[in-house]
Amino acid sequence: MLEVLAELEVYSRIRGLREDNDLTQQKLAEILGCKQRSYSDYENGVTRVPLYILIELSRLYGTSVDYLLNLTDEKTPYPRKKM
Repeated sequence: MLEVLAELEVYSRIRGLREDNDLTQQKLAEILGCKQRSYSDYENGVTRVPLYILIELSRLYGTSVDYLLNLTDEKTPYPRKKM
């Protein structure tokens, strides 16, 4: 049951961020290089969001993947590791 609730929060977060940034599903799909239908399926929980999409969304929105996955409420991404 907790897994289902956690997944629902992921879908809610990616939808909320898209709407907060005034993006349509079509425009975001173009940015991500996928079809609008595929992105719609991610937001609606029909299909799980692939890791590479989560990474691209976190970069686009300037947040962490942990935030997208509802593992933290802190939107600010972690500092990058120095190489």
